[in-house]
Amino acid sequence: MDPVRLRLLRELGDRGSVAAVAEAEHVSASAVSQQLAALQAGIPVPLTRKSGRNLVLTEAGQALANAGMQVEVALALARDAVDSFLDQQDRPVSISAFHSAGFALFGPLLGELADGPALSLRDADVAHSKFGALTADHDLVIAHRLAHDPAWSSRLKVTPLFVEPLDIAIHENHPLASQSSISPEQLRDEHWISVHDGFPLAGVLDHLSAAIGQPMRIDHYINEFFVAAQIVRSGTGIAIMPRITAASLATEGMVLRPITGIQLVRHVDVLARPDSLALSPVRTVLTALRKVAATASGYDQ
Repeated sequence: MDPVRLRLLRELGDRGSVAAVAEAEHVSASAVSQQLAALQAGIPVPLTRKSGRNLVLTEAGQALANAGMQVEVALALARDAVDSFLDQQDRPVSISAFHSAGFALFGPLLGELADGPALSLRDADVAHSKFGALTADHDLVIAHRLAHDPAWSSRLKVTPLFVEPLDIAIHENHPLASQSSISPEQLRDEHWISVHDGFPLAGVLDHLSAAIGQPMRIDHYINEFFVAAQIVRSGTGIAIMPRITAASLATEGMVLRPITGIQLVRHVDVLARPDSLALSPVRTVLTALRKVAATASGYDQ
């Protein structure tokens, strides 16, 4: 079996359409279709099927794509061995992170790797279901999920960085700010700032609503914590914010207070394809990332 065709099959499973694979591989859609057809010609069971206008993997196709991943890992290890011998590791290690993680970790990581592999850093604040797909274009993806969110795809390697408590961000003159902690019942009549639907923290207010027994009044939908913090500082709304990565925002009138009686946390993880982690520069960067995350969170790795 041609490794290139196996990779295209896996890309189809990850990206969801022939057009998306063609764009990522910088080839025409017809070229991708021809390669997949050539792969199918040597396989006695269907590897793909039509779903609406898109071509998707069958169960057999997914099994072959998973097996093809091991081929990619072996090839990556071979390339890495040659690159290490020739000292040709100039390709930057690419990292994607959601906004607050990038704000908290990118600067320290660059300092930690001043004499290490070059980095290419990107911010990507996406819905929970979209984080895994980012590994198709980045060596490492810093992602987050709530405890009740679905686990990451079994096709990915997951490295936990830390578990981050979620606090209530309120104005320092708010009546609840004088307390060391806040109970869910005290939040019944508040005006809220939420993230957009589908994003990991959107489920927190649903969880709080269930604990209180009534829906929350949401006035604003804002993903960026910097913007949400400005509204909190105006005294016209409160928000859920992460204790570690948003700690630097608790200034100029905004404070963070923990919630009692209910556990609100998010898991911050690094996602990667196995073949990416077969490369020694990527492993070096991941080790450094775990170190700076441990420092930022106060946890030992």
